[in-house]
Amino acid sequence: MTHVTVPLAAVSDAPARATQDAPVKMLAENLSVFYNNFRALANVTMPAYEKKITAIIGPSGCGKSTLIRAFNRMNERVKGARVEGRVILDGEDIYAADVDPVIVRQRVGMVFQKPNPFVKSIYENIAFGIRLLNPRMPRSELDHRVEWALRRSALWDEARDKLKQLGTELSGGQQQRLCIARAVAVEPEVLLMDEPCSALDPVATLKIEELMKDLSRDYTIIIVTHNMQQAARVSDYTAMMMMRPDRAGELIEFGETQTIFVRPKDPRTQDYVSGRFG
Repeated sequence: MTHVTVPLAAVSDAPARATQDAPVKMLAENLSVFYNNFRALANVTMPAYEKKITAIIGPSGCGKSTLIRAFNRMNERVKGARVEGRVILDGEDIYAADVDPVIVRQRVGMVFQKPNPFVKSIYENIAFGIRLLNPRMPRSELDHRVEWALRRSALWDEARDKLKQLGTELSGGQQQRLCIARAVAVEPEVLLMDEPCSALDPVATLKIEELMKDLSRDYTIIIVTHNMQQAARVSDYTAMMMMRPDRAGELIEFGETQTIFVRPKDPRTQDYVSGRFG
């Protein structure tokens, strides 16, 4: 990767003050995303702090999913998509010409809105990515890694006696935890979650939220959510997005979650988090 300097001056004062406690792990710098001639995201600059949870909130269509997918180069899989600006991971630009997107996606894992386990056994769902990275891993070590990933995602006790069962036969909440286990099995540094609880019931949602808090001890987590209560419960920092008149999404405010929800600077943020928006 090409090394670059992280321009903290581009980030607002409040989050910059927190860097002694939590250094910047990722940084979107003047990031814009285009789909053919349509500009979906406009000039976003925001950090994600190491081993902290950052929530991205805002009304539908404001570019939240586009932004989170830019953090591991998923957007470029869409025909006609292109990116301007930079996304910096540990001081290196993931969009540099010499960077392999496969390596980026190993370092920056993703969990999607709808649980999407492979039509394979629980064991093979976890083992699939590990084998891609290390096809010669001994079976005993692979077994250990599968168990570790299932334990890390709080699914081992429920799955240990049915590892040969299809992952698609699990409940919705269990399937989502299986997808989280599949993501952490390849040992990423950052975990992206795009509306991970929107298809789940309240009990399953609570388990995923508890899991996120636990995982944040070891991973930097960025979550897109429409649930304001969830953002307030789980996140350390919050990014507030809105749609411009030209329909491009933009970041209007970023800061510690408590500040965003109690003392936001932008009246649009206040209206949104209090339910008065629209």
